[in-house]
Amino acid sequence: MSINRRDALKSMVLMMGGTMVGSTAILTGCAPENQIEGLNFGPEDIALLDEIGDTIIPETDTPGAKATGIGAFIVMMVKDTYDAQNQNAFVSGLNALRSNFKSENGSDFTEASAEDRLAFLNKLKSDADSGVEDAKVIYMLKDLTVLGYFTSEIGATQALNYVEVPGRYDGCIPYNEGDKAYAI
Repeated sequence: MSINRRDALKSMVLMMGGTMVGSTAILTGCAPENQIEGLNFGPEDIALLDEIGDTIIPETDTPGAKATGIGAFIVMMVKDTYDAQNQNAFVSGLNALRSNFKSENGSDFTEASAEDRLAFLNKLKSDADSGVEDAKVIYMLKDLTVLGYFTSEIGATQALNYVEVPGRYDGCIPYNEGDKAYAI
């Protein structure tokens, strides 16, 4: 039995408890009817999303989110699966993130140090937890980064314990602290 990317995404969302913003579009299996016509993201937007993704999942002993092309993945998900309300929230939140970072740090997010980026994103999460509307984009960015990273080839094969062709079911696999989780 083969599984396509749509089925894999549905399974991932269901396992995550359906908490991802815009998950209703993924679960229905088709694009929402109410979307922004002509929504486009430029190369500078994709570069920004790559850097945000790499701040959320940085390179360690495994490649970071940027290595998976996370910016292009996020753009595809926002354009194809989000409805107009979530698309507007994402675009306005991303624009606020861009301008607030520049006003607070005096440089673009893509040119800043990793420490400044992380501090800003942590502050954004704190603001979102306090109810600031434009800051809630951090939840979308985190959800999409984690989803895109762990469903990519790099995330599944290098960050997780990947078994290409599973053998028999063994419900009692020994776990040693520090072992990688299994890819699905």
